[in-house]
Amino acid sequence: MAEQNNFYEFLTVTIKYRWFLFCFILIITGASILYAFTATKWYKSTTSVLPAEKTDFLSAITGVSSLIKNFSPAKGLSALTGPTETDKYIAILKSSRVIDDVFKTFKLKKVYDLQDAYSEKLYKRFMSNLEIEIQDEGNLTVSVYDENPQRAAKIANFMISKLNEISTQLSSSNAQSNRVFIEKRYTQNRKDIEVLEDQMKDFQKKYGVTAVPEQIEATLKSMSEVYVELYKKEIEYAVLSQSAGVDHPFTIKSKIEVEQLNKKISDLNRGVDKSQQDVNILIPMKLAPDLANKYLKIYQELKIQYSILEFVTPLYEQAKIEEVRNTPTVLVLDNAVPADHKAKPKAMIYAAVSFTASIIFGFIIIFLIELMKKMKLVEPTKYQYITQQLMKDLSKVGIKRKSS
Repeated sequence: MAEQNNFYEFLTVTIKYRWFLFCFILIITGASILYAFTATKWYKSTTSVLPAEKTDFLSAITGVSSLIKNFSPAKGLSALTGPTETDKYIAILKSSRVIDDVFKTFKLKKVYDLQDAYSEKLYKRFMSNLEIEIQDEGNLTVSVYDENPQRAAKIANFMISKLNEISTQLSSSNAQSNRVFIEKRYTQNRKDIEVLEDQMKDFQKKYGVTAVPEQIEATLKSMSEVYVELYKKEIEYAVLSQSAGVDHPFTIKSKIEVEQLNKKISDLNRGVDKSQQDVNILIPMKLAPDLANKYLKIYQELKIQYSILEFVTPLYEQAKIEEVRNTPTVLVLDNAVPADHKAKPKAMIYAAVSFTASIIFGFIIIFLIELMKKMKLVEPTKYQYITQQLMKDLSKVGIKRKSS
């Protein structure tokens, strides 16, 4: 029954103030729509790009290329693999390096009328007119709002060109670091081969040795395979340490593999490896005669260095190519073009929001009026106190305005 009475009271008050509500809602909504039509028009231009596919120079290393691919863009895996390629592009686009170039090129300080403002204020103002999003299809979109549709399109396209420029520079710098590392190993490898070849010539001249027995051949083959695998894992560990950090799970796993291969080599050299116990064709190094042992060491090192040279030469050449390569890092799907209609303010949104808000505030006003009327009749003392306090506050505000 109480709920029914409340509904009747609500309906009565609404009917009583129906013209006030109608005029109030009409004025607020009409004013908002008028503002939407007369306010400054903003145009939106959008460009869409995709990351360019790259040929990883580490593909020459079996196992490393598949491991590095784990660092490719993948939504939801950034906590495990670090920043994705797309995340890096967004960071570049939002960097002060790009934003400052946009300000200078398009004179946005003058456009925004913020010639004397702080850089932080300029940055925030521009970022409020910039939208960078990763779409469900995997493409990256850059949208720019501006009062001038031609300028909006030019800014969006300019940002993509800066993205390509900066990203290419960063990739080249990273490739240079990899090339320097590989080059050091390559140079050292060539020097080691020259020294070992001289030692082999001297040994053969001194002892007249020209061939290696089958057992030693098998031992050397086993040892060289382990050394080559160790070399690959050392490069893998070095690359992962630079790209992912020493504490990354992949880096720790790679380090453990390097340690196990070193242990394997130590066991082979001491003759305690299981392969030497189970397969008779592999002889322990410590059991070889002095002459064979000397020859074996030189021949073993030469075979290892030749295998490494065969492996590292194409890797080194590819690293040099990567360093000087200047291909775009992103491919443009759609260039930004000047918009033919405004993006904001939207009259329909303004109308819906103002209409809803005016209804709410209208009912608040009429129920406050009714509440004050009831208070005047039921609680005249409280009503008088409230009105007196409000009048005092209003008079103080009026005095302050006059004095100012």
